[in-house]
Amino acid sequence: MVRLIITGAAGKMGRAIIGTAVQDRGFEIAGLTEAKGHPLVGTQDTITHLVIRDDLAEVIDKGDVIIDFTEPKSSIAHLKVAEEHKKAIVIGTTGFSDADLARIRETRDTRVVFSPNMSMGMNLMFDLVERAARILKDNFDIEILEMHHKWKKDAPSGTALRIKDIIEQADKARAWEEVYGRQGVIGERKKDELAVLALRGGDIVGEHTVFFAGVGERLEITHRAYSRENFARGALIAARWLVKQGNGVYSMKDVLGL
Repeated sequence: MVRLIITGAAGKMGRAIIGTAVQDRGFEIAGLTEAKGHPLVGTQDTITHLVIRDDLAEVIDKGDVIIDFTEPKSSIAHLKVAEEHKKAIVIGTTGFSDADLARIRETRDTRVVFSPNMSMGMNLMFDLVERAARILKDNFDIEILEMHHKWKKDAPSGTALRIKDIIEQADKARAWEEVYGRQGVIGERKKDELAVLALRGGDIVGEHTVFFAGVGERLEITHRAYSRENFARGALIAARWLVKQGNGVYSMKDVLGL
C-alpha cells in the first residue's frame, strides 16, 4: 500500500485527489496539509478524519509520496522538505518561473514526477502533437488555444506552455517567434510564428487545441477535461509508479511509457 501526503488538501485539486484516493485500496492517505493561516488548518477532514496541518515536516514521515497541487512558492518549499526527508513527490502545480523550473529539474536527492498536466489523455496528446509537428514541419502554421475557468491565476496555462515547448523541440532549427496575443494592423502572419492564446470564463476545467493550418487542409488536436478527477487519477498513477523508481526527475511520459 502506498501512503500519501496531500498538500493543498482544501483546494479543488486536493479534494479531488482525496476523493479519488479513498476509493482505491492501494492507497492510504497518511497526512494532509494546507497553507498557514487557512481557516481549515487544525480541523478534522470530513473524509479522512485526519487533522489538516500547516507544516509538511510534521507529517512527512508518515507517508511514502507527497502529491502537490498548490502554488509555485509552496511547491518549491515542499520539494525541499521532500529532499531533506528522502520522500518521493508528485508535482502538478503550474505557473513556475524559469528559475523554479530549473530548480525542479536539477533535483537529484529524491524522486520527482513533474508535469503541468497529469491527465492520461493530455499526455497522449503531447505525444501526438510532437509527432505531427515533426512530420508536418514548416508546411503548416501552428497555433495553440487554451481555455480555463475564470478563477485560474496563470496564463497561458502550464499545459499550453508545455505544448509550445514540445513543438519547438520537434524542429529545433526553426527560428520560432512566440506570440501571446494579436491586436491592430499587424501585417501578415510570419511563417515561424507560434501563437499561444488564452481564454478564461465560467467553470471550464481545461481545454487545449493545437491547430496545424495548411493550404487546403487543417489538422486539429484537442483535449477537453470535464472533471478534475482525471488529473487526480493521473497523479495517483504517478505516485504508485514513482515509489518503485530511483532518484531523478520524471514526467508523465515516463510514467505512461510513451
